[in-house]
Amino acid sequence: MKTSLLVLASFAALGAAQAQTTDTLKKIKDTGAVTMGVRESSGALSYTLGDGKYVGFHVELCTRVLADVQKSLGLAKLDIKYQPVTSQNRIPLVQNGTVDIECGSTTNNATRQKDVAFAVTTYVEEVRIAVKANSGITSIGQLNGRKVATTTGTTSVQTLRKNERATGVNFEEVFGKDHADSFLLVESGRADAFVMDGQILAGLISKSKAPADYKIVGEVLSVEPIAIMIRKDDPAFKKAVDGTLEGMMKSGEMAKVYDKWFMQPIPPANTKVGLPVSDATKAAWAAPNDKPMEDYAKK
Repeated sequence: MKTSLLVLASFAALGAAQAQTTDTLKKIKDTGAVTMGVRESSGALSYTLGDGKYVGFHVELCTRVLADVQKSLGLAKLDIKYQPVTSQNRIPLVQNGTVDIECGSTTNNATRQKDVAFAVTTYVEEVRIAVKANSGITSIGQLNGRKVATTTGTTSVQTLRKNERATGVNFEEVFGKDHADSFLLVESGRADAFVMDGQILAGLISKSKAPADYKIVGEVLSVEPIAIMIRKDDPAFKKAVDGTLEGMMKSGEMAKVYDKWFMQPIPPANTKVGLPVSDATKAAWAAPNDKPMEDYAKK
């Protein structure tokens, strides 16, 4: 009997601990601090300037969200800590409470929704192929027998393999630890192509030593909703995050922030990504939702 009570007590304690970890607003209020997950080379969405400084479209959106959270909680000061994450560790770090809000380039899909939650979609991505301009590669079919770079922990090459145009196309996968590393594989000739989100490819090309030496080619491999990631089962925090983002969409502020990061010169080199907002992204702003990638594929 005592053992059963101990077991029940243990489960109760575990349940209380889990409830506490998913109450992000309480955690922020109690500590006066929040940890933002950021990427080091996720195009104009999230990247580093060095010296612990992180910027980008999603970093700015998260900063706006957290300013509203600070105001609503009545905090005189909010200490924002930056935690660099990778494609491999971003979900575990959100789940275990290390990161409170992940502001990178994460695709919202049905599998991930089992482990984490997503804010309303703020960017709709088209997965494409980057190659050297003189490679002669213009389509998926021409990747046969080639080396294709992919970033460890991302979904892009899985998407490529599933594409009907890739039937019978055999390529060798080479892995980069992050997006900059994957692009370097193409730059150095160790890979013939890099399959990734179009904006990431455009950003890496714009920051390369010779942007004219590269181009984005081929068919659109998939359409993916990209969103800010938060812990699962935390409706109050999700409501706060979504509230700020939806307000920015409605007011036109979201479009201004997008223009700043994708159509204007950005640091550190003051080059333009030059990627106008897509119709799919405009549609996501017009009707805010957190639908997974699979819903887009049904269209």
